[in-house]
Amino acid sequence: MKTFGGQTLFLDRSDINTDEIIPAKYLTEVDKDALGPHLLEDLTLPGFDPKATLHGRIGVIVTRANFGCGSSREHAPWALEVNGITVVIAESFARIFRQNMFNGGLLAIELPAVAIAELFDAFAGVASPTCAVDLDAKKLRVAAAGKNAEYSFGLSPFDEALVRSGGWVEFADARY
Repeated sequence: MKTFGGQTLFLDRSDINTDEIIPAKYLTEVDKDALGPHLLEDLTLPGFDPKATLHGRIGVIVTRANFGCGSSREHAPWALEVNGITVVIAESFARIFRQNMFNGGLLAIELPAVAIAELFDAFAGVASPTCAVDLDAKKLRVAAAGKNAEYSFGLSPFDEALVRSGGWVEFADARY
């Protein structure tokens, strides 16, 4: 099973779409690793430089509502995965993107808007925040600069089984 957690990136915007996660011009790639350098390259946020921020240094993204909206491409979660990002925490996800995360063995954790606001208030802009996820307890803990926050999250039994298996292919291989 994958490790869930690590250094945490805060993306303070709702409606980050799949074209911003991985631009459409890379959808012809058949090798997941080829997507890696292009993760979030079209995302425009003040002070955000994907080349300086990503690429193996981030394990978790915290963002606002409707993450992964747009087209239903599997390439978007693949681009996260090849960059070592195993968890996205948001108020909500586009339905197909969310399921593509679980199908790839990644965690899409939804927290209430008030919890997301608390995380941004406490940790966005703080040096090197980290997040640890306890899948058994369904809890996540964010820490930085002497501050800690802990939240419980829900996960359906099926989505948990997908994540624990490593994704849909591994889940099906073990059962069928």
